[in-house]
Amino acid sequence: MDPPRHDEQRKIVAPPNLAKMSSTIRDRAIRILQELPRGEVFDWVDRVSIELTTQMLSTLFDFPFEERRTLTRWSNVATVNTHAGTEIDSEEKRDVILQEMVSYFADIWKIRQQQPPKFDLISMLAHGEATQDLPSRRQEFMGNLILLIVGGNDTTRNSISGGLWFLNQFAEEYAKLRANPDLISKMVPEIVRFQSPVVHMRRTALCDAELNGKRIRKGDKVAMWYISGNRDPEEIEEPDRFIIDRARPRQHLSFGFGIHRCVGNRLAEMQLTILWEEILKRFPPIEVVEKPKRAYSNLIHGITEMKVRIPVH
Repeated sequence: MDPPRHDEQRKIVAPPNLAKMSSTIRDRAIRILQELPRGEVFDWVDRVSIELTTQMLSTLFDFPFEERRTLTRWSNVATVNTHAGTEIDSEEKRDVILQEMVSYFADIWKIRQQQPPKFDLISMLAHGEATQDLPSRRQEFMGNLILLIVGGNDTTRNSISGGLWFLNQFAEEYAKLRANPDLISKMVPEIVRFQSPVVHMRRTALCDAELNGKRIRKGDKVAMWYISGNRDPEEIEEPDRFIIDRARPRQHLSFGFGIHRCVGNRLAEMQLTILWEEILKRFPPIEVVEKPKRAYSNLIHGITEMKVRIPVH
């Protein structure tokens, strides 16, 4: 979406008070980590990555907490490749499920509009001058919901999984982190760069342009490969290495750039930071016992399963 409508809608969904969310994230991270088994193999994606991010997403929406995994399912369906061999094997099946999502949120929307404004995202949109009639524009309504659900869940989820996998691949970095937990603040943006949770986006050129000697004409469809930019050796030293104490760790494109820069980037980094603070307080190095299973997608750089073990001592 372009300005001015983009700007009007974007400012409505700025995340609520992050300082207040910090204690909620920490409480939930601690509870999740305390329930993990020692000496047993379990799926880190399901027990930690999905659980923390979906709990926080349900809070952002004021969504029924006990139904929070419905948000996970909608996120997965929205980004699934229908040729990937999952139960969502046709565009028709995907559309049916996403229409169920739209209907569910349309009902919540009506209720929130009749209540005094609150600080959850649905209330803010339902009372926002530029967005209060969104459900009447069904495709645009669906687009906004998918953006918030996938952006608020899938990306952070896969960075949580990726971070542990990278530390297992680069054992010297894990040792460095354990010796100096203050490096978490630099490690988090390096995780986001190295994972590149969103692989690419496609835009339409609004005017003629030239980029690196290539002509782009107005109306051309242009694919932007974030994962390529994040591995650019002309911009990033040793881009294929995971280095948790880089001099400029925020030099990456995973959050996009300019007016479309990820609106939830600080919340995503906060979840990763707090989780790793709590991991280092209580666990020895966590072992990834087999190679992660990956999502069949060129949109989301996703990890669907990752078996790990926390040593007893």
